[in-house]
Amino acid sequence: MNRVRFVFFCLLVLMFGRRQFAFAQNEAEPAGTPPRPAMTAVRMDEGERVVLDGILDEQFWQRAEPATNFIQQEPRIGEPTTEQTEVRIVFNRGQLYLGIICFDSEPDQLIGFQLRRDEGLGSDDRFQWTMDTFMTGREGYFFEINPSGLMADALLTAGGGQNRQWDGIWTAKVRRSEIGWTAEIEIPFQTLNFDPQADTWGINFQRTVRRKNEESLWTGYPRNQGLRRMNNAGLLKGIRDVSQGHGIDVKPYVTGTAFSAPGRGQNHTVYQGDLGLDLSYTPTPSLRASLSINTDFAQTEVDQRQVNLTRFSLFFPERREFFLEGVNFFDFRSTTEGSVGFGGIGGTGVRLRPYFSRQIGINANGEPQRILFGARLAGQAGKQDIGILYVRTGEDNASPREDFTVARLKRRILSQSYIGALVTRRDPKQPGSLVRNTLGLDMLLSTSRFRGSENLEFGAFIMGASNQPGQHKENLASGFTLNYPNDPWDASFDFRDVQANFDPAIGDVSRTDFRSYTPVIGFSPRPRNNRWVRNFLFGANFNTLTDRNNRLLTRDFSLTVLQIDFNSQDRLTLQVNPEYQWLRPGEGSSISGITLPIGNTYSFTRYNVSILSAARRMISVQPSVEFGRFYSGHRDQFGLNLNVRIRPGLLMLTTTQYNRVRLAEGRVQTRLFRFGPEWQPSPWMSFVNNIQYDSVSRALGWQARFRWIFKAGNDFYFVYTHNWTDDPLSGLATYERRLSTKVIYSKRF
Repeated sequence: MNRVRFVFFCLLVLMFGRRQFAFAQNEAEPAGTPPRPAMTAVRMDEGERVVLDGILDEQFWQRAEPATNFIQQEPRIGEPTTEQTEVRIVFNRGQLYLGIICFDSEPDQLIGFQLRRDEGLGSDDRFQWTMDTFMTGREGYFFEINPSGLMADALLTAGGGQNRQWDGIWTAKVRRSEIGWTAEIEIPFQTLNFDPQADTWGINFQRTVRRKNEESLWTGYPRNQGLRRMNNAGLLKGIRDVSQGHGIDVKPYVTGTAFSAPGRGQNHTVYQGDLGLDLSYTPTPSLRASLSINTDFAQTEVDQRQVNLTRFSLFFPERREFFLEGVNFFDFRSTTEGSVGFGGIGGTGVRLRPYFSRQIGINANGEPQRILFGARLAGQAGKQDIGILYVRTGEDNASPREDFTVARLKRRILSQSYIGALVTRRDPKQPGSLVRNTLGLDMLLSTSRFRGSENLEFGAFIMGASNQPGQHKENLASGFTLNYPNDPWDASFDFRDVQANFDPAIGDVSRTDFRSYTPVIGFSPRPRNNRWVRNFLFGANFNTLTDRNNRLLTRDFSLTVLQIDFNSQDRLTLQVNPEYQWLRPGEGSSISGITLPIGNTYSFTRYNVSILSAARRMISVQPSVEFGRFYSGHRDQFGLNLNVRIRPGLLMLTTTQYNRVRLAEGRVQTRLFRFGPEWQPSPWMSFVNNIQYDSVSRALGWQARFRWIFKAGNDFYFVYTHNWTDDPLSGLATYERRLSTKVIYSKRF
């Protein structure tokens, strides 16, 4: 698509589409919209304090009017919940307290397997809440607990996305009793960013009764709204005269490491100790500056092994804490290559990220590179969302010292939309090296009032990257997405145009020189009063890629012929995937070591059957079978996920995958195995193992990771990693091993 036509198209949408997007984006609600429910936080008297024990027996809890009368979202939408919930909020100058009562008619049937901090609660009863402390209706904070005392949190982004890697400092105590389960929550105001001059926040609550498969909310119960869409939240009033302190966090840490690598010729053990420091300062209630000196990632979990049976590289997500903090302020519209629509049936399948933090501090061989220091400024200033990152790496492992800079700005417009810009710069400090830059512009128009109460989004972007030596032009990428995420219909259309020399300085692009067209549609009907079935899903993703001369490269259709979600929380999915591939010259043509002829075209169809049993059970399984033609032959894939929850805090997770590929050019079999026993004696302590083996790398890996949170914000880590190579003749031999300890201390002023 011509860039002038692209920009003209975006301007047309802004001018003529504005009426559809903006008619409800002003502060006034459409006629007939019910008022947002409200609750009032009660200020504690001088001398009153909370004994955090999960028992709401202090006098001030009785003075607080509870939020109650939750409404079902599942299974009987719009009806009162079958198990009542009450939420009270009190505060003093330094802390916010929530008192929660989850009444339950069968308290002996409560489910709470997970105890480890920030684990998902897909198997457990849970209570969740969100807070929009600036009343923007876009971003906010997410928290959840379960009857065993697990604590998890996240930062919410526009449209319901979340950054679950954020770790706020707060404390929860839970108590089970004959009435159900109760909780007391303490959140220091220093943990939250908010405007101290405003006394009203957005807030919402959701409760899950897992054995009944019941979801209920305080407000926003329609299925196209929900807990994470903050424009549907209720109101929390009365928070005045509170203190966020001086806004200074000091977090020193000390590490110790013992390392050897016999597989690389280093048989002796090297012992190292080091110090580091993280400083944070909040110059305004909504803006946070951070400095990390001698940044260390000793506690980072290892990547999950994958077997690559595609012609392109695999994606491994960021896991390092420093780069995950504030990541929502650096997002860009082109990164929506993931699942879209019900059941994850959508997505372009092509990665197009102008900024990907794993390009920083990890060399081309996947080995860590020393980070001397990093600085970050992230937050809000007026109607602007700001993210600025600067990192300097040291010369290490034959990699030169480099400076990395990322700057992101979003201007909020209307009530749920924005226009934005992104700049990245990579500067190798090596004679003759080229400084590389990337510039991107993007926009999002979004409303939750389309046709009264439906969601509609339009996003667009354009990017340019500086050329490598010998390249000339052809260094742009652009695209747009129209998204209609609703229930029971969900649809989207995504277009991308990526030129041959587009190579972002600190980005991740899996393919270039193409245009993609991806319409997606999903329909999820729910039969009434059916004893067995909760809902069906029928969907299709028609992903088509051409070269920039419009010759067909790939046609990858994913047809969800049938998906049944049962009231028992089990699921059955049947998929058919017709596919066309042209092996264009200059692109990958190897499948797990088997080389296919360049220039050939292939048409084949694959079939997938998967079953997912309810995670609430002590033993849950997810078997899957995929079969059919594959390029010049056939491929059969068998997978099994087995989760055993022996008791709360004692879990065993197992994943196996087997592939048998038979092509005219050769044959290969691949095996992948992962075993993860966990012991979680309390919400403050966990011991997690991750044992992995795959037959492609012929490597066995084991990581044992112990974490003790001896006080909120203060951690001790003990991490042991051991990797072996599997030689067909000599058997297993140690490749490398590392023992790391880390102590983190936090002090707030």
